[in-house]
Amino acid sequence: MAHADTATATEHDSPGIDQCEHQVRRVLQSATFRNATTLQQLFQFLAAKTIGGTPESLKEYTIGVEALGRRPDFDPKIDPIVRVQSHRLRLKLKEYYDAEGIGDPILIQIPKGHYLPTFEFATTSKSELDRSPASGTYAGIPGTTPDEEPRAHSGTSEVDATNKRFGGIIFRLAGFAAVLVSLFAVGFWLGERRAKVSTDSKATPSASDLDFRGVPDSVRKFWTTFLGNDSAPVIAYPDAVFLLDDSNDLFRFRQGASDSRGALVDPHLARQFASNPRLVAMAGQLYYENGYTGTGELESVGMLAVLLGRMGVRPTIKSSRDVTPDDLKQHNVILLGSPFQNVAVAQLLPTGDFTFKNPDSRHEQWRAHIINANPQANEQPTYGTERDQTTHALKTDYSIITFAPGVVSGRYIAILGGLDTKGTEGATMFATSEQGIDELTKDLTTSGVKAATGEPLAFQALVRVRLAKGYQVLGADLTAVHKLHTPLVAGSNDPSSAEPAR
Repeated sequence: MAHADTATATEHDSPGIDQCEHQVRRVLQSATFRNATTLQQLFQFLAAKTIGGTPESLKEYTIGVEALGRRPDFDPKIDPIVRVQSHRLRLKLKEYYDAEGIGDPILIQIPKGHYLPTFEFATTSKSELDRSPASGTYAGIPGTTPDEEPRAHSGTSEVDATNKRFGGIIFRLAGFAAVLVSLFAVGFWLGERRAKVSTDSKATPSASDLDFRGVPDSVRKFWTTFLGNDSAPVIAYPDAVFLLDDSNDLFRFRQGASDSRGALVDPHLARQFASNPRLVAMAGQLYYENGYTGTGELESVGMLAVLLGRMGVRPTIKSSRDVTPDDLKQHNVILLGSPFQNVAVAQLLPTGDFTFKNPDSRHEQWRAHIINANPQANEQPTYGTERDQTTHALKTDYSIITFAPGVVSGRYIAILGGLDTKGTEGATMFATSEQGIDELTKDLTTSGVKAATGEPLAFQALVRVRLAKGYQVLGADLTAVHKLHTPLVAGSNDPSSAEPAR
């Protein structure tokens, strides 16, 4: 790599320092690396060593202590964290260049057997880019350290698992997806037809062109305003990360870098970030597992799919951690769950009077609260789940419904989240029903919440959800409505650089 000031380069030159630094920033800010906090830190450290031309200090011990936060007594022979994370970084870079970075001018690779990345102009064809990283030019820098490939880490992605808590029964994601397909089909069948546009027209239909057959007028008006000209909104459900042992028992993984589903878990990470480190230490080999979601979120997706299907709208349904900056820029997004459950909610929930708070991230079990920072008449400062005094079954949950401008002009975000998974279901039931929308609209008018013509209102609504047997939603009642004073406005938050929730 040339260590001179950047100049106009030909395909035969090596990238200059400024060009390399710019490419590093591009990779770090990408959606691929968005939630991979540990890999971002490692990549930035290794790239700086390469660009700065100081490879002589790049030893496994140095990487472990300076880049990965290991203590001074770190022993690479005992703790394989450097080899494991370097392997994941190598795969993550390939993932980036296979998608987002396919047209980038500079190709960054980490050759097998080394730690230092290489920088070269991407003038080769895509098939050549898929060659073994070992064949790349190694920037002419000597003194690199060999890297033993870990045997059991085949995962290609790293995400940061948010503090999450699942109440009620949980479903495997495979069954969840199958039910969604059925519900989505029902929604389209009930709608009978999609947009009222000519079949030979390529224009995207606006919400005002859609057929709302069977949808009450108040619900139609409310959701038409939210949808605008978007006929393909995104619905994002939470999928918490657990640790799975060989007996199929689950251990909650409250935070920390994770890998692909089924990948082996580094024992050090498991003990450091699991909610019950002592129990995890006795569990034996563990695997990452994110194939579960709450029944309340399942029911919520079903209700929204039916409603949007009647409207002739084709939503995209995906995991919260798969929501991309492009989704937020091109579509309206509906997020389900609280920030304890949904990483996208934790990053995108705007500041308002109502906030979620968990006093004990390790021992949640229905201990979280909704805080009311500005109580009005007949309102409480704190709301929490309520349980039957005799059976201890859940009988009441609380939820926050938030509607706010998105990250770009003309796009919006709706967040429906409860303290418990059934609270999310109750909030969605409320927001898709005629009775709920009528009550909400009346209170919004009384509260003086206004919006520009044709734009959705920016507000937070606190909803009380009544339960039977702890999991049957009997109904949902509006408790309070507050104007959203500091919504997430266009340009105020770059989702590609948002800090992962803790």
